[in-house]
Amino acid sequence: MNYNQAMEHLKNLTKFGVNLGLERITELLRRLGNPHLQLKIIHVGGTNGKGSVANMIAAILQSAGYKTGIFTSPHLHRYTERYRINGQQISELAVATGVSLLKPHLEEMVAGGFEHPTEFEVSTALAFCYFHQQQTDFVVLEVGLGGAIDSTNVVRPLVSVITNVSMDHMEYLGDTVTEIATVKAGIIKQGVPVVTAEQKPAVLAVIKATCNRYAAPLTVVGEDVTWCDQGKLIDRLGQKVTVIGQRNDYPDLYLPLLGDHQQINVATALATLETLVADDVIITPEIVQRGLARLVWPGRFEVLTGEPTVVLDGAHNLAGAKALATTLCRYFPDRQVVLVLGMLADKERQKVMQTLVPLSKAVVVTKPNSPRALTWQQIATWARQYVPAVEVCEQIPTAVNKGLAIADPADVVCITGSLYMLAEAREHLFRRTATIT
Repeated sequence: MNYNQAMEHLKNLTKFGVNLGLERITELLRRLGNPHLQLKIIHVGGTNGKGSVANMIAAILQSAGYKTGIFTSPHLHRYTERYRINGQQISELAVATGVSLLKPHLEEMVAGGFEHPTEFEVSTALAFCYFHQQQTDFVVLEVGLGGAIDSTNVVRPLVSVITNVSMDHMEYLGDTVTEIATVKAGIIKQGVPVVTAEQKPAVLAVIKATCNRYAAPLTVVGEDVTWCDQGKLIDRLGQKVTVIGQRNDYPDLYLPLLGDHQQINVATALATLETLVADDVIITPEIVQRGLARLVWPGRFEVLTGEPTVVLDGAHNLAGAKALATTLCRYFPDRQVVLVLGMLADKERQKVMQTLVPLSKAVVVTKPNSPRALTWQQIATWARQYVPAVEVCEQIPTAVNKGLAIADPADVVCITGSLYMLAEAREHLFRRTATIT
């Protein structure tokens, strides 16, 4: 099996959809020798920010000299982005080899009466096998969906992280924020330290109660670990922040990601790393600064300078939209915004319109490349309640071109929504720039 054949095999597994539960992944990993139980894992969950926090932790551990694996999803451009060791993506050969290894086990499971594992379960198993084979010192593991019965929740981590909890994936996780919090708190294990940046009292009460039940020491970012917004925008690529930890202070850190929410995320990452002292992990301010300097996380308030300026941000839910609105107002207070937007149908799209569209002089609505896009054109109807200039372009490149044409040179074109849409928009922008130059 080559890489293209492996990708086709994984693509075919999407027909099994989202099927939460631990029975299939547990059985598959048993047949593979339980590689996950031989890894040192930092488990990162939450609604928003978990990818940023995971990447910060991995970059700093690498800076400290550890061979560090990271598994995140979904990918932006290539499947290999999901699996990285010290910043290097998994090779196509390793993906092909891994899927070839897993395939007979999948067939034997089905023959033995088990449901077929989902695409994400197979991807998760591939991650465990790859990181174990590569003998990583640490693995930073991002939760896929929810927590309690997400396929990553078969691990016993060194520390569990819940960045925050907000309304998302309600069809799977619950109709209230406390119900969703209960599911996300399912990654908390007996005696395993927990770090959270959650501040909503009702949600924090759920996390604290779960930690008490499992005798899991809890660190709350904003209480036990704090940060100081220095109000310093260094350039359109980064900012300065100081974090006051429980073991160290980290002054004047350069963070190559923009937004107040990224200040909270870096404080969460450092609070997490400080819990690893029992494993003889030494994290100094110098190590942190070196690690953050190599941090790359595209599509998260990514600014492409030009005329007009372009901002790419994967604000795929209401909480993300609120963070995006705050960041746009902070960094571009006197600039008009043209919004290019594509969202999936299972999101709070009308509330996102209420948050983002009033900031805009014009909106271009497009269709994400996903079966979950469904009634994507409905977004335009909601947008017209706030601004009359609304265009509808089904093809993403066409929508991007339209947004750029509408904008004046001094404006900001903000491309946001589903990562499925953002990836194609980003690829088109870079192709367009290469053609122009």
